[in-house]
Amino acid sequence: MTTPYLLKNVRILGGEPTDILIKDGVIAEIGVGLSAEGAEVVEAEGLIALPGLVDLHTHLREPGREDAETVETGTRAAAMGGFTAVHAMANTNPVADTAGVVEQVWRLGREAGYCDVYPVGAVTVGLKGEQLAELGAMADSAARVRVFSDDGHCVSDPLLMRRALEYVKAFDGVVAQHAQDPRLTEGAQMNESELSGRLGLAGWPAVAEEAIIARDCLLTAHVGSRLHVCHVSTAGSVEIVRDAKRKGWNVTAEACPHHLILTDELAATYDPIYKVNPPLRSAADVEALRAGLADGTIDIVATDHAPHPHEDKDCEWAAAAFGMLGLETALSIVQHTMVDAGLLDWAGVAERMSSAPARIGRVADHGQPIAVGNPANIALYDPAATRTIEASASASLSRNTPYAGMELPGRIEATFLRGRPTVLDGKLWEGTA
Repeated sequence: MTTPYLLKNVRILGGEPTDILIKDGVIAEIGVGLSAEGAEVVEAEGLIALPGLVDLHTHLREPGREDAETVETGTRAAAMGGFTAVHAMANTNPVADTAGVVEQVWRLGREAGYCDVYPVGAVTVGLKGEQLAELGAMADSAARVRVFSDDGHCVSDPLLMRRALEYVKAFDGVVAQHAQDPRLTEGAQMNESELSGRLGLAGWPAVAEEAIIARDCLLTAHVGSRLHVCHVSTAGSVEIVRDAKRKGWNVTAEACPHHLILTDELAATYDPIYKVNPPLRSAADVEALRAGLADGTIDIVATDHAPHPHEDKDCEWAAAAFGMLGLETALSIVQHTMVDAGLLDWAGVAERMSSAPARIGRVADHGQPIAVGNPANIALYDPAATRTIEASASASLSRNTPYAGMELPGRIEATFLRGRPTVLDGKLWEGTA
């Protein structure tokens, strides 16, 4: 039995104030003026209730790189960001390409208890792009894997990609592609542009992403399978996905928070904190991504939370690792770039950060509306708050946030996972309720 919680005067998806009674892990009642004997009361005036957020693209690093992140620290960061479920990418050491490894990650998530962890299985053995991994065994494992990705590497062989798309059809899986032609990006360091020439950094052309997406959209239509495109970053990619959807092909896509706000101009600082894969793009690309997210071409926001230890980022640009943190700031970035700009309302945010990622990942217990009888996976968010991001305050084990010192809107005040708080009063909840 968990402690009941009564959320008073909360605004569901930004609507009129109401009360929510959480009992036995589910939403027991919604209405004005509720009371419940023995319930913990959370005064939520001015707060917005969203379904617990779901991230389809998180790097938790365990097993193998516990110096960067562990399942426990990564899920603590997720809870602080309002997430109740994350999909853990396969590029661990050992790679999550067998039933044994994905079950290990799944069990670590259950033990940590801060949010549900759904392992992503590798498409190919060792992420080497040479032979398919044990897709069926991972799907049948205790982890019930439904998303497969070699993220960090592109499945560049078209025949292998076709076979993967064919294979996952048997259990309604999806292949999530890291769209990066390896030959067109050899040694690439930043977005290919006039600026990359001036800075002397090898350029990363937009076509290297767009060509793979176009190929894979055609393949998934041919096979009749499901394709998900990871971290779309260019205006051309948005158009290709838009065209695929117009044709009725089963293609979904994600944008990352950093690609909605940061541009390649930041590379001029030579600060490796801004080195990410795919790279930060032009202001025109940023605008196209925002428009695509607003009109539904881009289905979801996914963080691509990529923690790295200090030594992997505190070095010269060329030697630095790709990636940046994202879980604790994602909702603030979306508020700033989409909600405050009038491009999305809070219902649209719930769709793109909870319902749609849960649907794509085939996660039944998350992404459901805040309604009586549904699991009490809820994030309470204060959109009127402002905060200055401090890297040292992160719940992540790593500190590679590109937003350090930046003032962002909004703050997660509470996160509930099946009625149990993981965050209360803006702090990680260490209680036993």
